Parts: sequence; structure tokens; C-alpha cells
Amino acid sequence: MATDITYVRLDLENAHMLEGADVFDNAVDPDQLKRFAADDGHELVFAVHNDAVVGFVSGTVLLHPDKPPAMFLNEVDVTPEFQQRGIGTSLCEHLLSIARSRGCKGIWLATEESNTAARALYRKLQARETGQIVVYDWDGAMDA
Repeated sequence: MATDITYVRLDLENAHMLEGADVFDNAVDPDQLKRFAADDGHELVFAVHNDAVVGFVSGTVLLHPDKPPAMFLNEVDVTPEFQQRGIGTSLCEHLLSIARSRGCKGIWLATEESNTAARALYRKLQARETGQIVVYDWDGAMDA
């Protein structure tokens, strides 16, 4: 496990640290970042090494009128040069802890069957793998 990594829970005060970070699929949009950080339905934890963001995990609290809140884990990523150091595991552990502290009774995600690295990470975190799921999307949601 990397001991020179700091884990930060996103809020409006530290959101600027994500601007220019290259751990995301696209460049961070400052307005979108501000909206994300201000919305209490979203959670993001990021890993910092020498003032550089080297990883993150994000999740969304899902509310329903008839059941307790659940957490959808949106995405986890660690820059290639920092992979295999336990950072992804620590990021996910932080988010799982936040979800449970917020009263989430279920935490879930989906990944591609071929994503062996992600599947190994989730197994390490003792997640239950659910098979035979079919995903549907609209408006290009799965075109990442």
C-alpha cells in the first residue's frame, strides 16, 4: 500500500484541486465540477501524491420513495504509474465507508466482463459478483 498518498473527500473548498487532473476521461469542466461538488447526492474521493491527483472514485446516492438509499459506484481510476499500489482499493474503501455512514443499505456497480483488473479489485473488496445482467441505455450512455 502506498504510504505517500493522501485521500481527500471532495467538497467546494478543495474542488479546485481536480482542475487539470488527468485521471478523468475528459478535461474537468470547472462549472460542472462546482455543480458536482455542491450536490450532496454525489460523492468523490481522490488520491493525491506530491500535489498531483493520481486517482479517484465517485458514487451517487440513489433515493427511492419505498426503500433505503443505495450507492451507485460510478467510476474508479488510478493513473497507470500508480496502479498496483493499493490506491484503488483504498479509494473504494473510503467510498464504501462514506456510503454506509450516509445510511446506504446497498452499494453496487457494473463493469465489463472483460475488465479483469476491475473485477479483481471488487473481489478483493469482497463484493458479490452477480451474473447474467443485461444493460440497456439511452442517448449513448454506454458509448464511453
